[in-house]
Amino acid sequence: MPTGPSAWAVAVPAAVAGAALMGLASAAQARATKQVETARTLDPALLSRLARRPLWLAGMAATVAGLVLQLVALAFAPLLVVQPLLVTSLIFAGFFADRLADRRPDAVLGAGSLMCVCGLAAVLLLARPGEESTTFVRGPAPVVLALTLAALTVLGLAVSVLAPGALRVLGLAVATGVLYGVTAGLMKVVAGQARDSPAAPFTHPVLYVVCVVGPLGFLLSQNTFQRGEFLTPALAVITALDPLVGVAIGVWWLGETVTADPAALAGAGLAGLVVIAGIVVLSARAARLTPREVR
Repeated sequence: MPTGPSAWAVAVPAAVAGAALMGLASAAQARATKQVETARTLDPALLSRLARRPLWLAGMAATVAGLVLQLVALAFAPLLVVQPLLVTSLIFAGFFADRLADRRPDAVLGAGSLMCVCGLAAVLLLARPGEESTTFVRGPAPVVLALTLAALTVLGLAVSVLAPGALRVLGLAVATGVLYGVTAGLMKVVAGQARDSPAAPFTHPVLYVVCVVGPLGFLLSQNTFQRGEFLTPALAVITALDPLVGVAIGVWWLGETVTADPAALAGAGLAGLVVIAGIVVLSARAARLTPREVR
């Protein structure tokens, strides 16, 4: 990996531009989901309807371009530097969602998004994951985490069916964030296998799990966007859970390490509370607003 100021001069703009494109992608997809018939949760017919919407296709193109820029950034700077910049996609998503809806930006929603981004960036910086691993560890820890993530997903889906109002959307967002994080964590394993041999991923079950979990997470994200009146509350939950689940998978499934000194843990705990407070602010504000009030 290249180092020095010249490398950062490439990595930082690429990461920020990638975050902007991912924010645009979320906003475009969310807007497009409002233009088609509301679908049941995990109904694949939603994707066939969306595929006929130019705005949704533009969002998919922005997703691909954003991912390419993220890969460029990671080629010139470590994940520890790039990942906190990528979470700024939440702020960009809020901005683009307002533009696409011809809506005035709301200061409270903006402040809530900023709280989530700053808190999550602080958590990721304080965790400082050690050297990456692509090999599963043995023992009870992987099973415990798998059961926990499965329970979170089921709980989120249950809330999306049983809870009132905006809580349903947040339930979908929790399930989406968990599945996104699992996909990202397992993709590290697939990438490591591919480095050893291009054919290796096809001989292990991880790739096939990713091929199921990834599309399910994406379909849930479109359900989430379609059900929510405002984009940022649900997207904040997804944006927070995705990397945090990825870190948990790295530690509990792959045996990676994170900084565990008391000061770092305390700081990460406080930063986590800031993220939660930001999500509460976003949800409470969105519940009080109507489309007319923010025009």
